[in-house]
Amino acid sequence: MTEFKNIKNILIIKLRHIGDVLLTIPAIRAVRDTFPESHIITLINSGTEEMLAGNPLVNEILILDRSCLKQPFMKMAQAEFSFLKRIRKEKFDMAIDLTGGDRPALYSFLSRARYRIGYEQAGGFAGKRFLYTHRFFIDRDRHTVLQNLELLSNAGINTKDLRVDYYISSEDEEWAENTLADKGVKAEDIIVHIHPTSRWLFKCWHDEYMADVIDRVQEQHGAKVIMTCGPDKREIDKSNRIIELTKLKPVAFIGNISLKQLGAISKRAKLFFGVDSAPMHIAAAVNTPVVALFGPSGAFHWGPWDNKQGSGVRGQGSGEEPYQKRNGIQTFGKHTVIQRDWDCIPCGKDGCEGSKVSDCLEDITVNEVMKEIEVHLKKL
Repeated sequence: MTEFKNIKNILIIKLRHIGDVLLTIPAIRAVRDTFPESHIITLINSGTEEMLAGNPLVNEILILDRSCLKQPFMKMAQAEFSFLKRIRKEKFDMAIDLTGGDRPALYSFLSRARYRIGYEQAGGFAGKRFLYTHRFFIDRDRHTVLQNLELLSNAGINTKDLRVDYYISSEDEEWAENTLADKGVKAEDIIVHIHPTSRWLFKCWHDEYMADVIDRVQEQHGAKVIMTCGPDKREIDKSNRIIELTKLKPVAFIGNISLKQLGAISKRAKLFFGVDSAPMHIAAAVNTPVVALFGPSGAFHWGPWDNKQGSGVRGQGSGEEPYQKRNGIQTFGKHTVIQRDWDCIPCGKDGCEGSKVSDCLEDITVNEVMKEIEVHLKKL
Protein backbone atom coordinates (compact mmCIF):
# COMPACT_ATOMS: atom_id res chain seq x y z
CA MET A 1 0.00 0.00 0.00
CA THR A 2 1.25 3.44 -0.99
CA GLU A 3 1.36 6.07 1.73
CA PHE A 4 0.16 9.51 0.72
CA LYS A 5 0.63 12.49 3.03
CA ASN A 6 -1.13 15.82 3.40
CA ILE A 7 -3.76 15.24 0.73
CA LYS A 8 -6.09 18.23 0.69
CA ASN A 9 -6.92 18.87 -2.98
CA ILE A 10 -7.52 16.02 -5.44
CA LEU A 11 -8.09 16.14 -9.19
CA ILE A 12 -9.90 13.17 -10.81
CA ILE A 13 -9.76 13.15 -14.62
CA LYS A 14 -12.24 11.28 -16.85
CA LEU A 15 -12.32 12.77 -20.35
CA ARG A 16 -14.69 10.30 -21.96
CA HIS A 17 -18.38 9.96 -22.79
CA ILE A 18 -21.52 10.17 -20.63
CA GLY A 19 -21.68 6.52 -19.56
CA ASP A 20 -17.95 6.40 -18.82
CA VAL A 21 -18.25 9.35 -16.43
CA LEU A 22 -21.26 7.85 -14.65
CA LEU A 23 -19.39 4.58 -14.07
CA THR A 24 -16.52 6.41 -12.32
CA ILE A 25 -18.72 7.13 -9.28
CA PRO A 26 -17.61 4.09 -7.20
CA ALA A 27 -13.99 5.14 -7.83
CA ILE A 28 -14.76 8.70 -6.77
CA ARG A 29 -16.34 7.26 -3.61
CA ALA A 30 -13.15 5.29 -2.95
CA VAL A 31 -11.21 8.57 -3.05
CA ARG A 32 -13.75 10.23 -0.74
CA ASP A 33 -13.73 7.30 1.71
CA THR A 34 -9.93 7.25 1.82
CA PHE A 35 -9.49 11.03 2.05
CA PRO A 36 -12.76 12.16 3.70
CA GLU A 37 -11.60 15.73 4.38
CA SER A 38 -10.20 16.37 0.92
CA HIS A 39 -11.56 18.77 -1.69
CA ILE A 40 -12.34 16.70 -4.80
CA ILE A 41 -12.57 18.29 -8.24
CA THR A 42 -13.47 16.21 -11.29
CA LEU A 43 -12.25 17.15 -14.77
CA ILE A 44 -14.71 15.92 -17.42
CA ASN A 45 -15.80 16.75 -20.96
CA SER A 46 -18.58 19.24 -21.62
CA GLY A 47 -21.88 17.42 -22.07
CA THR A 48 -21.13 14.85 -19.37
CA GLU A 49 -21.49 17.08 -16.30
CA GLU A 50 -25.05 15.95 -15.51
CA MET A 51 -23.65 12.56 -14.53
CA LEU A 52 -21.99 14.11 -11.47
CA ALA A 53 -24.21 17.13 -10.85
CA GLY A 54 -25.71 17.00 -7.35
CA ASN A 55 -23.45 14.17 -6.19
CA PRO A 56 -22.12 15.01 -2.70
CA LEU A 57 -18.94 13.00 -3.35
CA VAL A 58 -17.72 15.81 -5.61
CA ASN A 59 -16.94 19.34 -4.44
CA GLU A 60 -16.49 20.91 -7.88
CA ILE A 61 -16.80 19.93 -11.53
CA LEU A 62 -14.22 21.33 -13.94
CA ILE A 63 -15.45 21.13 -17.55
CA LEU A 64 -13.28 20.87 -20.66
CA ASP A 65 -15.04 22.52 -23.58
CA ARG A 66 -14.03 20.25 -26.45
CA SER A 67 -15.20 22.80 -29.04
CA CYS A 68 -12.24 25.01 -28.06
CA LEU A 69 -9.90 22.30 -29.31
CA LYS A 70 -11.32 22.62 -32.84
CA GLN A 71 -10.57 26.36 -33.18
CA PRO A 72 -7.65 27.80 -35.20
CA PHE A 73 -4.28 27.07 -33.62
CA MET A 74 -3.73 30.41 -31.88
CA LYS A 75 -7.23 30.46 -30.34
CA MET A 76 -6.88 26.83 -29.31
CA ALA A 77 -3.47 27.51 -27.72
CA GLN A 78 -4.88 30.49 -25.83
CA ALA A 79 -7.82 28.43 -24.57
CA GLU A 80 -5.49 25.60 -23.50
CA PHE A 81 -3.20 28.02 -21.65
CA SER A 82 -6.14 29.55 -19.77
CA PHE A 83 -7.44 26.10 -18.90
CA LEU A 84 -4.07 25.00 -17.55
CA LYS A 85 -3.86 28.16 -15.43
CA ARG A 86 -7.24 27.22 -13.95
CA ILE A 87 -5.95 23.74 -13.11
CA ARG A 88 -2.73 24.98 -11.56
CA LYS A 89 -4.60 27.55 -9.48
CA GLU A 90 -6.07 24.73 -7.38
CA LYS A 91 -2.61 23.55 -6.20
CA PHE A 92 -3.57 19.88 -6.30
CA ASP A 93 -1.83 17.40 -4.02
CA MET A 94 -2.99 14.42 -6.05
CA ALA A 95 -4.12 13.88 -9.65
CA ILE A 96 -5.85 10.63 -10.65
CA ASP A 97 -6.15 9.87 -14.36
CA LEU A 98 -9.02 7.43 -14.94
CA THR A 99 -8.92 8.09 -18.69
CA GLY A 100 -5.57 6.81 -19.92
CA GLY A 101 -5.32 9.19 -22.91
CA ASP A 102 -2.49 11.56 -23.81
CA ARG A 103 -4.27 14.80 -22.93
CA PRO A 104 -5.29 13.65 -19.41
CA ALA A 105 -1.72 12.52 -18.78
CA LEU A 106 -0.45 15.99 -19.68
CA TYR A 107 -3.10 17.68 -17.55
CA SER A 108 -2.13 15.44 -14.66
CA PHE A 109 1.56 16.33 -15.02
CA LEU A 110 1.00 20.04 -15.63
CA SER A 111 -1.26 20.29 -12.57
CA ARG A 112 2.00 19.98 -10.55
CA ALA A 113 0.32 17.55 -8.17
CA ARG A 114 2.85 15.78 -5.93
CA TYR A 115 1.19 12.41 -6.54
CA ARG A 116 -0.02 11.48 -10.02
CA ILE A 117 -1.73 8.11 -10.47
CA GLY A 118 -2.33 6.44 -13.83
CA TYR A 119 -2.50 3.19 -15.77
CA GLU A 120 0.67 1.31 -16.66
CA GLN A 121 -0.92 0.08 -19.93
CA ALA A 122 -1.85 3.55 -21.18
CA GLY A 123 0.11 3.58 -24.45
CA GLY A 124 0.52 6.95 -26.17
CA PHE A 125 3.53 9.14 -26.89
CA ALA A 126 7.11 8.33 -25.91
CA GLY A 127 7.89 9.16 -22.30
CA LYS A 128 4.25 9.44 -21.29
CA ARG A 129 4.71 6.94 -18.49
CA PHE A 130 7.13 9.33 -16.76
CA LEU A 131 4.39 11.94 -16.33
CA TYR A 132 2.98 9.86 -13.46
CA THR A 133 4.51 9.22 -10.07
CA HIS A 134 2.50 6.00 -9.58
CA ARG A 135 1.48 3.62 -12.37
CA PHE A 136 -0.35 0.33 -11.97
CA PHE A 137 -1.32 -2.63 -14.12
CA ILE A 138 -4.98 -3.59 -14.10
CA ASP A 139 -7.05 -6.39 -15.63
CA ARG A 140 -8.60 -4.92 -18.77
CA ASP A 141 -11.04 -7.83 -19.07
CA ARG A 142 -13.02 -6.68 -16.03
CA HIS A 143 -16.07 -4.43 -15.93
CA THR A 144 -15.28 -0.73 -16.33
CA VAL A 145 -16.43 -0.04 -12.76
CA LEU A 146 -13.96 -2.62 -11.48
CA GLN A 147 -11.12 -1.40 -13.70
CA ASN A 148 -11.42 2.07 -12.18
CA LEU A 149 -11.53 0.61 -8.67
CA GLU A 150 -8.61 -1.74 -9.29
CA LEU A 151 -6.34 1.15 -10.30
CA LEU A 152 -7.10 2.92 -7.02
CA SER A 153 -6.99 -0.22 -4.90
CA ASN A 154 -3.43 -0.80 -6.08
CA ALA A 155 -2.63 2.60 -4.58
CA GLY A 156 -4.37 1.76 -1.30
CA ILE A 157 -7.48 3.80 -2.14
CA ASN A 158 -10.58 1.69 -1.45
CA THR A 159 -14.30 1.64 -0.73
CA LYS A 160 -16.79 -1.04 0.28
CA ASP A 161 -19.65 0.79 -1.44
CA LEU A 162 -19.77 0.00 -5.16
CA ARG A 163 -23.02 1.79 -5.99
CA VAL A 164 -23.32 3.89 -9.14
CA ASP A 165 -25.49 6.78 -7.94
CA TYR A 166 -27.36 9.16 -10.21
CA TYR A 167 -28.80 12.19 -8.46
CA ILE A 168 -32.14 13.53 -9.68
CA SER A 169 -33.60 16.70 -8.19
CA SER A 170 -37.11 16.90 -6.79
CA GLU A 171 -37.86 19.41 -9.56
CA ASP A 172 -36.97 16.84 -12.24
CA GLU A 173 -39.09 14.20 -10.52
CA GLU A 174 -42.01 16.64 -10.35
CA TRP A 175 -41.49 17.45 -14.03
CA ALA A 176 -41.71 13.75 -14.91
CA GLU A 177 -44.83 13.24 -12.80
CA ASN A 178 -46.65 16.30 -14.13
CA THR A 179 -45.60 15.90 -17.76
CA LEU A 180 -46.55 12.24 -17.89
CA ALA A 181 -49.90 13.02 -16.27
CA ASP A 182 -50.52 15.70 -18.92
CA LYS A 183 -49.87 13.05 -21.56
CA GLY A 184 -52.43 10.68 -20.06
CA VAL A 185 -50.14 8.46 -18.00
CA LYS A 186 -51.80 7.60 -14.68
CA ALA A 187 -49.99 7.03 -11.39
CA GLU A 188 -51.03 3.35 -11.37
CA ASP A 189 -49.89 2.67 -14.95
CA ILE A 190 -47.00 0.28 -15.53
CA ILE A 191 -44.34 2.19 -17.44
CA VAL A 192 -41.71 0.64 -19.71
CA HIS A 193 -39.03 3.13 -20.70
CA ILE A 194 -37.64 2.40 -24.17
CA HIS A 195 -34.61 4.24 -25.52
CA PRO A 196 -33.91 2.70 -28.96
CA THR A 197 -30.89 4.70 -30.07
CA SER A 198 -27.23 5.34 -29.33
CA ARG A 199 -24.94 8.07 -30.59
CA TRP A 200 -23.24 5.12 -32.33
CA LEU A 201 -25.87 3.85 -34.77
CA PHE A 202 -24.03 0.55 -35.29
CA LYS A 203 -25.24 -0.30 -31.76
CA CYS A 204 -28.88 0.07 -32.83
CA TRP A 205 -31.45 -2.58 -33.81
CA HIS A 206 -33.92 -2.85 -36.72
CA ASP A 207 -36.46 -0.01 -36.68
CA GLU A 208 -39.22 -2.50 -37.52
CA TYR A 209 -38.22 -4.78 -34.66
CA MET A 210 -38.12 -1.94 -32.15
CA ALA A 211 -41.56 -0.75 -33.29
CA ASP A 212 -42.90 -4.31 -32.93
CA VAL A 213 -41.62 -4.51 -29.33
CA ILE A 214 -43.27 -1.17 -28.50
CA ASP A 215 -46.58 -2.47 -29.84
CA ARG A 216 -46.37 -5.84 -28.11
CA VAL A 217 -45.46 -4.37 -24.72
CA GLN A 218 -48.53 -2.13 -24.86
CA GLU A 219 -50.96 -4.54 -26.52
CA GLN A 220 -50.06 -7.77 -24.72
CA HIS A 221 -49.05 -6.42 -21.31
CA GLY A 222 -51.11 -3.25 -20.93
CA ALA A 223 -48.06 -1.15 -20.13
CA LYS A 224 -47.43 2.42 -21.16
CA VAL A 225 -44.28 2.84 -23.26
CA ILE A 226 -42.34 6.05 -22.73
CA MET A 227 -39.86 6.46 -25.57
CA THR A 228 -36.88 8.81 -25.44
CA CYS A 229 -33.92 9.64 -27.66
CA GLY A 230 -30.94 11.98 -27.64
CA PRO A 231 -30.67 15.37 -29.43
CA ASP A 232 -28.47 14.14 -32.31
CA LYS A 233 -30.30 14.54 -35.64
CA ARG A 234 -29.55 10.96 -36.69
CA GLU A 235 -31.04 9.64 -33.45
CA ILE A 236 -34.10 11.86 -33.85
CA ASP A 237 -34.64 10.70 -37.43
CA LYS A 238 -34.32 7.06 -36.44
CA SER A 239 -36.68 7.46 -33.49
CA ASN A 240 -39.29 9.19 -35.65
CA ARG A 241 -39.11 6.33 -38.17
CA ILE A 242 -39.69 3.85 -35.33
CA ILE A 243 -42.73 5.79 -34.12
CA GLU A 244 -44.15 5.89 -37.66
CA LEU A 245 -43.92 2.08 -37.78
CA THR A 246 -45.84 1.55 -34.53
CA LYS A 247 -49.57 0.83 -34.37
CA LEU A 248 -49.85 1.94 -30.74
CA LYS A 249 -47.96 5.21 -30.46
CA PRO A 250 -45.73 5.58 -27.39
CA VAL A 251 -45.51 8.68 -25.23
CA ALA A 252 -42.42 10.18 -26.84
CA PHE A 253 -39.71 12.66 -25.84
CA ILE A 254 -37.60 12.95 -28.97
CA GLY A 255 -34.43 14.92 -28.31
CA ASN A 256 -36.19 17.45 -26.07
CA ILE A 257 -35.40 16.41 -22.49
CA SER A 258 -32.34 16.69 -20.29
CA LEU A 259 -30.40 13.71 -19.00
CA LYS A 260 -31.74 14.39 -15.51
CA GLN A 261 -35.30 14.35 -16.84
CA LEU A 262 -34.55 11.13 -18.70
CA GLY A 263 -33.30 9.67 -15.43
CA ALA A 264 -36.51 10.74 -13.71
CA ILE A 265 -38.51 8.84 -16.34
CA SER A 266 -36.34 5.75 -15.86
CA LYS A 267 -36.83 5.98 -12.11
CA ARG A 268 -40.60 6.09 -12.60
CA ALA A 269 -40.50 3.08 -14.96
CA LYS A 270 -40.77 -0.59 -13.97
CA LEU A 271 -38.45 -1.67 -16.80
CA PHE A 272 -35.97 -0.12 -19.23
CA PHE A 273 -35.40 -1.61 -22.68
CA GLY A 274 -32.81 -0.32 -25.11
CA VAL A 275 -29.37 -0.72 -26.59
CA ASP A 276 -25.88 -0.32 -25.17
CA SER A 277 -25.96 3.41 -24.36
CA ALA A 278 -25.64 6.04 -21.65
CA PRO A 279 -29.41 5.97 -20.91
CA MET A 280 -29.04 2.23 -20.24
CA HIS A 281 -26.43 3.03 -17.56
CA ILE A 282 -28.62 5.80 -16.14
CA ALA A 283 -31.58 3.42 -15.81
CA ALA A 284 -29.42 0.90 -13.98
CA ALA A 285 -28.08 3.65 -11.70
CA VAL A 286 -31.63 4.57 -10.58
CA ASN A 287 -32.21 0.85 -9.86
CA THR A 288 -34.67 0.17 -12.69
CA PRO A 289 -34.35 -3.34 -14.20
CA VAL A 290 -32.70 -3.23 -17.63
CA VAL A 291 -33.02 -5.45 -20.69
CA ALA A 292 -30.33 -4.33 -23.14
CA LEU A 293 -29.25 -5.36 -26.63
CA PHE A 294 -25.50 -5.70 -27.11
CA GLY A 295 -23.69 -6.15 -30.40
CA PRO A 296 -19.94 -5.52 -30.85
CA SER A 297 -19.34 -4.37 -27.24
CA GLY A 298 -18.43 -6.65 -24.35
CA ALA A 299 -20.99 -6.86 -21.57
CA PHE A 300 -18.13 -7.82 -19.26
CA HIS A 301 -16.87 -4.26 -19.87
CA TRP A 302 -20.05 -2.27 -20.32
CA GLY A 303 -23.05 -4.26 -19.07
CA PRO A 304 -25.59 -2.42 -16.87
CA TRP A 305 -24.28 -2.31 -13.31
CA ASP A 306 -26.52 -3.73 -10.58
CA ASN A 307 -26.08 -1.69 -7.40
CA LYS A 308 -27.29 -4.46 -5.10
CA GLN A 309 -25.46 -7.36 -6.72
CA GLY A 310 -22.40 -5.19 -7.26
CA SER A 311 -22.00 -4.75 -3.51
CA GLY A 312 -20.86 -8.39 -3.35
CA VAL A 313 -18.17 -8.02 -6.00
CA ARG A 314 -14.71 -7.95 -4.53
CA GLY A 315 -11.27 -9.11 -5.57
CA GLN A 316 -10.14 -10.33 -8.97
CA GLY A 317 -11.17 -13.90 -9.71
CA SER A 318 -13.61 -14.00 -6.80
CA GLY A 319 -16.25 -15.75 -8.87
CA GLU A 320 -18.62 -12.85 -8.26
CA GLU A 321 -17.57 -10.82 -11.28
CA PRO A 322 -20.43 -9.47 -13.41
CA TYR A 323 -21.02 -10.85 -16.92
CA GLN A 324 -18.41 -13.58 -16.71
CA LYS A 325 -18.89 -14.87 -20.27
CA ARG A 326 -17.38 -13.25 -23.35
CA ASN A 327 -20.79 -13.05 -25.04
CA GLY A 328 -24.30 -14.54 -25.14
CA ILE A 329 -27.34 -13.84 -22.97
CA GLN A 330 -26.26 -12.93 -19.44
CA THR A 331 -27.73 -11.51 -16.26
CA PHE A 332 -26.22 -9.49 -13.45
CA GLY A 333 -28.62 -8.93 -10.59
CA LYS A 334 -31.86 -7.54 -12.01
CA HIS A 335 -30.37 -6.73 -15.41
CA THR A 336 -30.25 -8.83 -18.60
CA VAL A 337 -28.02 -8.44 -21.64
CA ILE A 338 -29.13 -10.06 -24.91
CA GLN A 339 -26.23 -10.80 -27.21
CA ARG A 340 -25.25 -13.41 -29.77
CA ASP A 341 -22.70 -16.04 -28.68
CA TRP A 342 -20.69 -15.82 -31.89
CA ASP A 343 -16.92 -16.28 -31.75
CA CYS A 344 -16.35 -12.82 -33.25
CA ILE A 345 -18.12 -11.10 -30.34
CA PRO A 346 -17.02 -8.73 -28.93
CA CYS A 347 -15.13 -7.26 -31.86
CA GLY A 348 -15.40 -3.62 -30.80
CA LYS A 349 -15.85 -2.58 -34.44
CA ASP A 350 -18.29 -0.03 -35.84
CA GLY A 351 -20.26 -2.54 -37.84
CA CYS A 352 -19.28 -5.57 -39.90
CA GLU A 353 -16.58 -4.96 -42.54
CA GLY A 354 -16.99 -1.20 -42.33
CA SER A 355 -20.72 -1.34 -43.07
CA LYS A 356 -21.78 0.58 -39.91
CA VAL A 357 -24.29 -2.26 -39.42
CA SER A 358 -23.72 -4.98 -36.81
CA ASP A 359 -24.94 -8.35 -38.10
CA CYS A 360 -24.92 -9.75 -34.57
CA LEU A 361 -27.54 -7.18 -33.55
CA GLU A 362 -29.59 -7.55 -36.72
CA ASP A 363 -29.80 -11.30 -36.05
CA ILE A 364 -31.61 -10.92 -32.70
CA THR A 365 -35.34 -11.55 -33.07
CA VAL A 366 -38.36 -9.83 -31.55
CA ASN A 367 -39.49 -13.10 -29.98
CA GLU A 368 -36.16 -13.47 -28.16
CA VAL A 369 -36.42 -9.94 -26.81
CA MET A 370 -40.05 -10.32 -25.74
CA LYS A 371 -39.18 -13.52 -23.89
CA GLU A 372 -36.72 -11.62 -21.68
CA ILE A 373 -38.99 -8.59 -21.28
CA GLU A 374 -41.87 -10.85 -20.21
CA VAL A 375 -39.69 -12.45 -17.53
CA HIS A 376 -39.36 -9.02 -15.94
CA LEU A 377 -42.96 -7.91 -16.46
CA LYS A 378 -44.30 -11.10 -14.84
CA LYS A 379 -42.42 -10.17 -11.66
CA LEU A 380 -44.50 -7.01 -11.27
